[in-house]
Amino acid sequence: MAAKVEGMALTKEEWAGLEVHKAKVRPSEVVGRVLTYAALILYSLFSLLPLYWMFTLAFKPNTEIYTNTPKLWGFVTTMDNWREVFAGQASSTGVDFIQALTNSVIVVVPAVFLALILGVPVAYVLARYNFRAKGDVHFFYLSLYFLPPMIILIPLFVLYNKVGLYNTYLGIVLVLQLINLPLVVLIMRGFFQDIPVEIEQSASVDGARGWWIFWRIILPLIRPGLVATAFLCTIFSWNNYIFSFLLTSGERQTAVVRLTLYKTFTGIMWGPMAGAMLLTVVPVLLLAVVIQRYIVRGLTLGAVKG
Repeated sequence: MAAKVEGMALTKEEWAGLEVHKAKVRPSEVVGRVLTYAALILYSLFSLLPLYWMFTLAFKPNTEIYTNTPKLWGFVTTMDNWREVFAGQASSTGVDFIQALTNSVIVVVPAVFLALILGVPVAYVLARYNFRAKGDVHFFYLSLYFLPPMIILIPLFVLYNKVGLYNTYLGIVLVLQLINLPLVVLIMRGFFQDIPVEIEQSASVDGARGWWIFWRIILPLIRPGLVATAFLCTIFSWNNYIFSFLLTSGERQTAVVRLTLYKTFTGIMWGPMAGAMLLTVVPVLLLAVVIQRYIVRGLTLGAVKG
């Protein structure tokens, strides 16, 4: 089979005989790459060390935990810590941690969905339409995002006791909107702005109108950003401590609050606490692994323009 190069026909043998010039790699570039990968590996190990240390504590007896020379491997293992965690109200501390994890799921899932339902349309309006109070609305959500929770805790506590929302799932779902709703509006507004308005104009010319354009055209385009925003809201809601601590009590408290109950008058129960912390961290990690491709695409959406 022959190929023409500048008017000349070359056979396969002649192609094979041609000298291929490869770009030379400088020694400094090789050293730079090696140092970069070495730094990334060291940073990864440094970041994973607390998680691994927590994992080892969950399987260590007290004799291994309180030793003067703690071991990262080769230590004696026990399942007593996990029995304490899963014992529920029959445990020595009376902490039903599985119920606390269930409370976290019951609270976080509707809180995130409610924030998306309320916040995404607001973000779309702020990104697409110009009106007199647009700057004021944007500043309102921005101020909510930077509002210190300690300022509103006492009024919230009094209000929740009067209206019957104290120690209820609905009360925590509603108060978490102070965190999630500004986050959704501020992040999703940027995603909507990155979508060319000509796409909507073309759909309008073809006869599409209003919510159909938003639901069938715009939302599919920003799906990675939507998933990434929902994941960030999940993290903030799952890790929120102060609202659950002050506005709930007993069996309605979430996992991050019930973790503190492993600190007793006799000391901190490091083994059961480490096991409970693992159960708290693992669901978020598994969620991140499942939707990681959406997270990466969502967080990088709009990073390169032009």
